Amino acid sequence: MKLYELQAITQRLNDFTFISRARRIEDNTLEIMFDKSESYFFNMTRGHSFVYKAPSQRPLQGYNAPFDTLLHTLLSGAKLIAVDVPHDDRILRFTIAPKSSYKDKIIYLQLEFTGKNTNAILLDDNEVIIEALRHIDADSSFRVVRPGIELLALPDFERKEETQQIDDIDAYLENTFTEIQANKLRELKKQKCSTVAKKIKKCTQLLNKLPNKESLKTQANTYHTIGNLILANLYQIKPYDTELKTYDFEGNEISIPLPKDLKVNRMPDYYFNLSKRAKAKAKNVHIEKENLNSKKAFYENIYHALQQATTPYELELLVPKRAKSLRKKEKLREGELFWIEDYKVMVGRNSGENQKLLSLAKSNDIWMHTREIPGSHVIIRTDKQNLPESVLHAAAKLCVDFSTTHPGNYLVDYTKRKFVKIQEGSSVEYDKYQTLSVVKEGVEIRV
Repeated sequence: MKLYELQAITQRLNDFTFISRARRIEDNTLEIMFDKSESYFFNMTRGHSFVYKAPSQRPLQGYNAPFDTLLHTLLSGAKLIAVDVPHDDRILRFTIAPKSSYKDKIIYLQLEFTGKNTNAILLDDNEVIIEALRHIDADSSFRVVRPGIELLALPDFERKEETQQIDDIDAYLENTFTEIQANKLRELKKQKCSTVAKKIKKCTQLLNKLPNKESLKTQANTYHTIGNLILANLYQIKPYDTELKTYDFEGNEISIPLPKDLKVNRMPDYYFNLSKRAKAKAKNVHIEKENLNSKKAFYENIYHALQQATTPYELELLVPKRAKSLRKKEKLREGELFWIEDYKVMVGRNSGENQKLLSLAKSNDIWMHTREIPGSHVIIRTDKQNLPESVLHAAAKLCVDFSTTHPGNYLVDYTKRKFVKIQEGSSVEYDKYQTLSVVKEGVEIRV
């Protein structure tokens, strides 16, 4: 951060009187809302820290580390006494009187923009560390950052003269947000689309490798015939033979490879089992094909939705980070599983999965479906809680995204599962429902 930027930010933040909310919205980004109206964001990424201004944002995930708990407890509703840049150095320092304090008490939030040691630190009035975004040990720096330890001053820093004037710091920070958001969205979208494109490609390859039903039947008959031929010629097979030369039932000379490490009397069963497997595969290959086609169509819908996404939140909702997916891992045989603000959301990819989700849903779970067009059923597991509007809207967007790829204005009906009556297959009748309107934007997709 440049000194003139920090000074302009300090001057602006001193216009406010209290902090409405303080929280972490991304791994390295803090949101502080002032006077219930203006949100400023402090990205504390090592070596690439910056400040921007934007409307309040939903966290990408829940953050419950000690630093997050104390940040919320000490800063939310606190009186803002002053904001300054001590010694014109690389620090933005908030002097705060916490609302929760039973007597006059002063604490500090110190945002240090110091390259590899960039940090956010909560201090008491004796400069003792309460908690920090990052803990730093003695083997990493002479300034140990640990709770209960007095924080040493930053070493002297030679700063080049910077005299640039910022006339409107809010516009400056909003422009920073626009640029950062555009770059972040572009890179994140590219990464997520690449991940989903690989899954589509894999489904296509598996579909292309699926054997033909008729060829499987032919293969089953061939294996069965070979089993009978070995059975008819058991008397002339020696334990060390690797092939059987004989005549088929039409009188043609034939050479049959014999399975290794099997007793002679078990060799016919080997081919009879291969015949049974090929026959069973021929019977069920259409099911495997339908499953692969529905999975491929599902990933194509995700890819299309990723192309339309306008915020990182939408991208993370559609394709969560691997670490988050592992933490939330839960097996779901039928349908696809999403997590929206810690609420479990299940999406059916075809009629069979829609039926299964209806049978799995509890009476107070929320059921969703696009009105007047066939598509995915969505179930939101509520655990008898009232759902936030944000969860309903996000789930309705998923419902539309996985039901159609065409842009337009769609209506999504939703009600409790107990008010949904199954008619035939996944066809249903429902009442006591409410409706959400979802706009699906069209995008130009360049190849």
